[in-house]
Amino acid sequence: MRQWFQFPIVEGNASRQAHCDLPQDTYERECGKEGFFGPASHMYHKHPPTGWIEWEGELRPRAIDTNKIAITGQTPWDASLLLYNEQLKMRMWRTHTHMDHLVRNGDGDEVLFIHQGSGHLYCDYGHLTFRDGDYIVLPRATSWRVEVNEPVAMLMIEATNSGYQMAERGLVGQHAIYDPAMLEYARIDEPFLTQQNSHQQWQVKLKARQRLNTITYPFNPLDAQGWKGNLTAFKLNWRDIRPLMSHRYHLPPSAHTTFVANGFVICTFVPRPIESDPQALKVPFFHNNDDYDEVLFYHKGNFFSRDNIEAGMITHHPCGFSHGPHPKALKASVEQPKTQTDEVAVMIDARFPLDVAELPQGAENKDYVHSWQQQN
Repeated sequence: MRQWFQFPIVEGNASRQAHCDLPQDTYERECGKEGFFGPASHMYHKHPPTGWIEWEGELRPRAIDTNKIAITGQTPWDASLLLYNEQLKMRMWRTHTHMDHLVRNGDGDEVLFIHQGSGHLYCDYGHLTFRDGDYIVLPRATSWRVEVNEPVAMLMIEATNSGYQMAERGLVGQHAIYDPAMLEYARIDEPFLTQQNSHQQWQVKLKARQRLNTITYPFNPLDAQGWKGNLTAFKLNWRDIRPLMSHRYHLPPSAHTTFVANGFVICTFVPRPIESDPQALKVPFFHNNDDYDEVLFYHKGNFFSRDNIEAGMITHHPCGFSHGPHPKALKASVEQPKTQTDEVAVMIDARFPLDVAELPQGAENKDYVHSWQQQN
């Protein structure tokens, strides 16, 4: 048995309540263990903790514009890795045509976040329609393909050698954030049964142990006539998420956890009222989060804590340095506070360091590391 050391301390000029009533002319920084779940201290600085003027080394904060990554081919496995470690693989895939084959991920469960487009997904369990903003959860080794109504861009998040689960809801109960009744599962419906009538050969492109295998069948393998159980493919749209809120306290990202896998969590930031208490912080607080790498995929809206960030971009903040709102956003939150956010973003907190894959020229904004500098 073990537990964290516990000895609450107050040194110097500090606030009694985190994220509220900051001492005059100070900037709060949270230093925490285990993301936002472990012990933490709050420091009050004379200068913004992001006030560096130069950065040397590869562990800098990064911004990747996926809109500038040209992806060729008709299979999701043509999509190159963006960020990865032994527990997590992230890819961005775009397609404007129907898939004429099936794919199967033998390395782990997959979440497909539909950034753009709409269409139909057919898989072992049946048929799902999808649109922008849908999360589609696919159990490991599920065969699937998509038919496109509108050109599709999807963020693919692989839980390598693990699966996705719901976050514990604790005191707020099982219906908070999203009611499980909002989950829509794949159905054996008329479109699914109709697509079985193809008598052509079908190929399944199986990715397993990060290698590709091609399996050919003389029939359509998606030929299930029925099934029962509680393992299936399903979807959840961000529009069905009702976020936890506090008008007097800025909640940490962990309050917005949507899915949990081994070694990382997926959180969803959706429009919500901004804290109305005049003494409460109204933008994300400066923090270290020393045990997690933080990744944000920006889906749509006005990203209120970031400047010069557009939909389709990814930011990566490796663990071990202080980060928080950009100066422009921090100033606006004090001088002209908004009453609500209008951003939608997918956040991934990875417990173990993420590597950045080799990116095409121009995909990374290498000036992002300087974006916290005060503008004259």
